[in-house]
Amino acid sequence: MNTDKQAALAAVDAKAALVTEVADCIWDYAELSLQEVRSAEKYCAVLEAEGFTVERGICGISTAFSAAYGSGRPVIGLLAEYDALSGLSQEGGALERKERTPGGCGHGCGHNLLGAGAFAAALGVKDWLARTGAPGTVVLYGCPGEEGGAAKAFMAREELWRELDAALTWHPDDVNEVVTGSSNSCIQTQYHFTGVAAHAAGDPDRGRSALDAVELMNIGVQFLREHMSDRARVHYAITDAGGRSPNVVQPRASVLYMVRSNHVSEAVELQKRVDDIAAGAALMTGTTFEKQFIDGLADTIANHALETVLYRNFQELGVPEHTPEELAFADALAKTYPGSDAAPGIGARYDGAVLEQVRRLQSEAGHAMNDFLAPLYQGEAFQPGSTDVGDVSWQCPTGQIHVAAWPNGTPGHSWQNVSCGRTDIGHKAALHAGKVLAGAAIDLLAQPGLLEEARTEFLRRTEAGYTCPIPAGAVPVVPD
Repeated sequence: MNTDKQAALAAVDAKAALVTEVADCIWDYAELSLQEVRSAEKYCAVLEAEGFTVERGICGISTAFSAAYGSGRPVIGLLAEYDALSGLSQEGGALERKERTPGGCGHGCGHNLLGAGAFAAALGVKDWLARTGAPGTVVLYGCPGEEGGAAKAFMAREELWRELDAALTWHPDDVNEVVTGSSNSCIQTQYHFTGVAAHAAGDPDRGRSALDAVELMNIGVQFLREHMSDRARVHYAITDAGGRSPNVVQPRASVLYMVRSNHVSEAVELQKRVDDIAAGAALMTGTTFEKQFIDGLADTIANHALETVLYRNFQELGVPEHTPEELAFADALAKTYPGSDAAPGIGARYDGAVLEQVRRLQSEAGHAMNDFLAPLYQGEAFQPGSTDVGDVSWQCPTGQIHVAAWPNGTPGHSWQNVSCGRTDIGHKAALHAGKVLAGAAIDLLAQPGLLEEARTEFLRRTEAGYTCPIPAGAVPVVPD
């Protein structure tokens, strides 16, 4: 590592108090998807104070922003998220379920740390650009609504990510690793059925039940499940059953559907079949329906070239170091949920040799915190969940890492995650992620051959072309 890169990473450490302050502010705000008004403004104000050129409300999304430093190419994007989850209010650093605000929100996915880590990376790359005078631009993108809104996919509809030479991001997790493989694409649609109210006993012939339409739609989709890809999924929730009176033919009812598939083009086609079933249910019941698009996002496209750059920097920097007190806290927290003995990481699920190495490293660590770097795995891998980072990866080479921010096996979207997000364990994860991402971004800026390799792989993997899951005219819907 040359002196300029060392100095840039030292600049991240020099800003540790600021990065921690931002992470804790976002944790305190705990704003839901597409409602992150204070969180977005906090980032914009701090970034402007740090010398970035900030643009608010990009792509027509009020809580989205971009913050750029430098000039010319290459252009490296860093992705920040900062939305919370409902019902997960929790005291920070607690070893038991203890709400701060009854029924309130909390950062159960660690997005307060995610955004802060990306911010830290931007500070490091800015220092390197200013120190060296090298051509290139770093852009921190504020990406709201990952938990329900898919802002990055709406941005992809505007072709935003095609402006980048590469994008880098991270996510808090229970393991230190480079992310690889694909994920599920996802489309959410609300169906509102309208019928005719009538007395269920006295005038049933004059009624047209919207609830019947919802039930028939659900039955139709149930039969569809036999005839779709084994990697596809269709979920639903009845959001309005029409009322509480059984002696009324229900004149309204609504159901929310989520269609998933390993490839976004397949999800779009499967969505059309679900639409047809909704139309059939309306026809059978003599009702009408309106379809409301909620959000949609694509599967992720791996880029092994970027993964290798990220891994080299991870190796060079190591993993966060924890004090005996932090390790004791993690060990105690791990006793509050089942599964704390699971083998962590993507590679351990798909490769026996990696599993064996991870188990050995776990044993050597001797604590619930996975204080080791998982081996680089670049085989076939599939994550059944969904993320709008996938839409970015269809428009530019994209790389991701995980950094351990909570104990092994901690459930996703849990109070334990919220608790860790306001501790030094979480703070250390954000700062360390920032340094790994900054180091990788600096390598990409300083060594054009790395970007050429990543671009060649990207073009090969995306030759089928990107199918945007966001219809023309659709706007982000603020979740209820």
